[in-house]
Amino acid sequence: MPTINFTLGAYSELFMLLAAGTYVVAFLAFAWDMATSGKVAQRDAALLAGQKAVVTQAETAAKRPALAGVGSAAGGGAGGGTGGGASDGAAGGAPSSSVKGAGSPNGGVAPVEVADADLKYRSRRKAARVGVSLSILGLVIHAAGVVTRGIAAGRVPWGNMYEFCTTGALLVVAVFLLVLIRRDLRFLGTFVLGLAVVMMVAAAVAFYIPVGHLVPALQSYWLVIHVSIAVMSSALFTLTFSMAVLQLIQSRREAKIAAGGLDTGGFMRLVPGSMTLEALSYRINTIAFVGWTLTVMFGAIWAEKAWGRFWGWDTKEVWSFVIWVVYAAYLHARATRGWTGARAAWLSIVGYLCVLFNFTIVNVYFSGLHSYGGVSAG
Repeated sequence: MPTINFTLGAYSELFMLLAAGTYVVAFLAFAWDMATSGKVAQRDAALLAGQKAVVTQAETAAKRPALAGVGSAAGGGAGGGTGGGASDGAAGGAPSSSVKGAGSPNGGVAPVEVADADLKYRSRRKAARVGVSLSILGLVIHAAGVVTRGIAAGRVPWGNMYEFCTTGALLVVAVFLLVLIRRDLRFLGTFVLGLAVVMMVAAAVAFYIPVGHLVPALQSYWLVIHVSIAVMSSALFTLTFSMAVLQLIQSRREAKIAAGGLDTGGFMRLVPGSMTLEALSYRINTIAFVGWTLTVMFGAIWAEKAWGRFWGWDTKEVWSFVIWVVYAAYLHARATRGWTGARAAWLSIVGYLCVLFNFTIVNVYFSGLHSYGGVSAG
């Protein structure tokens, strides 16, 4: 059994603290982006609506003298028609020139482009860029904390709830940043970084355990396979949970606008449509569901090797199966029964609440073969 390096363990805790602090600042940057960019988008949308009204009036005014000129020419009054056209044209030309200047790159207010259905990058939001940069910095520090914890213990660093929470938060942020390479999901930054901070605080306050050896039941290579896939799947479920919440908010906003109500969306103007969120959430949930299926399967194999049976209806096993059933129902209902919109979003949210219940309440308060001092992540 390897010797515990308590000095390196102390450095790991310092890295975790620094990472949590960096995530907090990144969260504030994303929150500032949410507060300011939404207002700017709403203001510019109102200005653009006013510009379109001016353009329509200018076009209408421009057509009237032309028609008058044709009538005068037919009656022999070409000079009067020309004069009338010049006069009205000047009156109608000024707004047209003004609108052009407003829409040009060098004049007036240019339209603010926001997240579109293809989720490509179109807007340069400084606060969001600061949030992304700080998230990357926090991820590097966080990774150093997880790695040093593993080296200090001489094993993989996910053998208890403290290590599961810290590693889970690491993967949540890592998956978010990896997706940002191809898709503009910066509107999720506040939610993702907020959840990461909650996980780090929970690890430090509620689940803290000094670096140490694993209990004998967890000293298996199946710990690496089973728990690593579970953590990755949970990170993906965290993303889809955030999308489902935003989908419900965006759907209500869209319904309000369709009914003729005033659009006061603000930040939601930076978020793609509810159907785009649902489609992306469905694809990510599909991948996460495959991972969770492997989690349950590998857990059963590990249980057979450790306890001589594949399934024993232990509390942890039951709730892992409940999670599998909820997400299976979500995928089935959406693919074959046409469950879209709010119903699909709520099913995804219920699935994630089951994930949270499984990794918090079940681990801490329920006794069973998976309970090792109330802090096991197995």
